[in-house]
Amino acid sequence: MKKFFAFAVALCLSVGVLTPTVSAESASDPGLETARARVPRLDWRQCKSAKRFECTKARVPLDYDDPDGPTIRLALTRLPASKPARRVGSIFLNPGGPGGSGVGFVQAVGRFLYSDKVRARYDLVGFDPRGIAGSRPIECFETYDDAFAVLDLAPFAFPVTRAEERMWIESDRVYAYACAAMAGRIMDHMSTANVARDMDLLRRAVGDEMMTFAGYSYGSYVGSTYANMFPDRVRAVIIDGVIDPISYATGRGDEAETLPIDARLKSEQGAYDTLLSFFATCDAGGEQCPFSDGSPQRRYARLADELLEAPIELPDEEGGTFPFTYADLVVTTLGSMYSPFSWPGFAEFLQELDTLAHPARAAAALQAVRAQLGLRGDRYDQIIEGFAGVWCSDGDNPDQPSAWATSARAADLENPYFGRPWIWSSSICAVWPGQDDDRYIGPFDNETANDVLIIGNINDPATRYQDAVSTARIMPTSRLLTLDGSGHTSLFLSACVDRHVNRYLLTGEVPPLGTVCDVDVVPFSAPARRSVATEVTPFLLPPTLIGSD
Repeated sequence: MKKFFAFAVALCLSVGVLTPTVSAESASDPGLETARARVPRLDWRQCKSAKRFECTKARVPLDYDDPDGPTIRLALTRLPASKPARRVGSIFLNPGGPGGSGVGFVQAVGRFLYSDKVRARYDLVGFDPRGIAGSRPIECFETYDDAFAVLDLAPFAFPVTRAEERMWIESDRVYAYACAAMAGRIMDHMSTANVARDMDLLRRAVGDEMMTFAGYSYGSYVGSTYANMFPDRVRAVIIDGVIDPISYATGRGDEAETLPIDARLKSEQGAYDTLLSFFATCDAGGEQCPFSDGSPQRRYARLADELLEAPIELPDEEGGTFPFTYADLVVTTLGSMYSPFSWPGFAEFLQELDTLAHPARAAAALQAVRAQLGLRGDRYDQIIEGFAGVWCSDGDNPDQPSAWATSARAADLENPYFGRPWIWSSSICAVWPGQDDDRYIGPFDNETANDVLIIGNINDPATRYQDAVSTARIMPTSRLLTLDGSGHTSLFLSACVDRHVNRYLLTGEVPPLGTVCDVDVVPFSAPARRSVATEVTPFLLPPTLIGSD
């Protein structure tokens, strides 16, 4: 099995010449530059590959300190309001990542987002953030073959042993050197602050006086940043699947000197809590859950221990076999935790793998789970640089790779399985050659013109519920809506959440203080069914889970 998130380990002849950390200074007046920038003209036309949608490109400054200087083009799409005569504005959307395509997200699930009343009165607008996908993407390789020749040199999902850690660190340096040579100026202008500036120009371009926005996962930081850079322009901002903005940007006190961003966010805690919820739900489901015989938690732990000792050989589709490792188990598990609708298939895979009475059925079950999650391995899709260009520019990180090793080991002890994959995913930041001096690092407690709606899922495997709670405390004009369920973000999981979201988008009314919603479907309590939630999962997955076969 190929790697999920691996970098090159050769080609690098020298180390230590890259500047790893970004400036701790934020712009003195972060919103001023957009007032001097030219508002782009949007020429909407029917999209070639998505007939119900319109597409366009927008020119924005590469550097808002030089608004009349070089420009870049942003890719946009929109699902027009179904009742144009009643149209009142646009809802801008970001699906997360960083590195997620807003264009792809809106075209994939825009028809199912929100209520008919909301879609009747609002255009749904998706845009690819600068440096991402169709918006002047950052590129570190000339060809598809060059990229995979490098990526395939690290054949593991994340480092487990000390030897693999050294290999991973070396590969980070190789990848960073490739980016230093190829990426160009966009690499120094990819911070979320610049995405927020772009959004404010796009808001003006569509003719909206105030911003209406929904951001999911990392997109929550886009929303938090916009709300604090342009607090007087907030009409309705939804952040769902929330990362604590202070933990992300700078940490508290001197945390950033020793703890990488991911160690501060503690996503592994949310992932482990969600896995425990899976075990409990499977156990309660009895015969409805294929992995319920005995204790699911103990069976999983035993299987993980066995895979740590040696991989299992599974048949491929060409008459041979491939090794399925401990790391492969962990990242497959993490991906499956993103949507409870994938749990029945995942439980079937665990059952087949654990008994291994029919290896071919285990391999087929694995492929079915990965297909449902939308994981792909047949193309190079800006797996690393789109993520790193933002993540490494936005926040403070240590400048020594050993900080990731120490943090990953400690996190794995406290929250088994998931500390290593989450924390090692950003280790390239130790040597990332980009630096955006116009990033925004706070304050994040500005009073906004209207309330921000914060949504947190109690068992979220990527953005833990505690960050939604802390963000609600940080932002004085906000309201927390809690989903008592499992999965990443609340999308398509709860009619109760949907009602509050629709009301908020139409009227600005936030839910009553302390509102908690339930999920609509509990896995293993009814026959599995396909949900729109499975369509959104690929847009929410982190780079660690993308790119395998």
